[in-house]
Amino acid sequence: MSGEAGAEVGAGIRVLVVEDDPLIADAHAAYVRRVEGFDLSGVAHTAQRAMATLRSGPIDLVLLDLNLPDMNGLELCRSLRAAGFGTDVLVVTSARDLAVVRSAVSLGVAHYLLKPFTFATFREKLLGYARYRDQLRGADPVAAQHEIDRAFAALRGASPDSLPKGLDQSTLDLVLGVLRSASIGLSAAEVGARMGASRVTARRYLEHLAETGQVARSPRYGGPGRPEVEYRRVR
Repeated sequence: MSGEAGAEVGAGIRVLVVEDDPLIADAHAAYVRRVEGFDLSGVAHTAQRAMATLRSGPIDLVLLDLNLPDMNGLELCRSLRAAGFGTDVLVVTSARDLAVVRSAVSLGVAHYLLKPFTFATFREKLLGYARYRDQLRGADPVAAQHEIDRAFAALRGASPDSLPKGLDQSTLDLVLGVLRSASIGLSAAEVGARMGASRVTARRYLEHLAETGQVARSPRYGGPGRPEVEYRRVR
């Protein structure tokens, strides 16, 4: 898709991409089309166009860049709330300032996705949002605290139920903890040694994390034979 798009008919979660760079906007639009259960409703390159699209029909989720030519993305978010729009917002930006993150949270932003990112990371954020919506569907009061906790956990990331067969959340958390505490990339053998597991077990979890965009893989040169693969937490 090039330029700014109008609505597309679909039965999934309706998404508006708001991004001033046409190439990036096209890429994000293509990503949305690839995620099952989501429908692209439009692409806007300015805050003014975004507001017009929102007024023209229902939008469930806005993928919002912060550096728009006519208004800062957070100001647009503030305007949406002031105008009574309850549309959820997922900020998609390269801004890493914690003050910006805090401002986004204060405006009710559902999630914050840093550029650049892989399709796997993008897909997991959208699927997490879909699980969150599904768990909060309906008007009946929740039965217990764990239902609320589960909904917010789904929004933050993959739920334990979504892990591939044979993987468990506690071991995954151990692997992430090892990588988080390391200042350099680690091989599967090194991760296994630090967590008290075999290289094969560590590698299964590391490959899952790499496929979902949570860790980065890179070759480690210097030894004889083929280069060893090392893994580093995506920060």
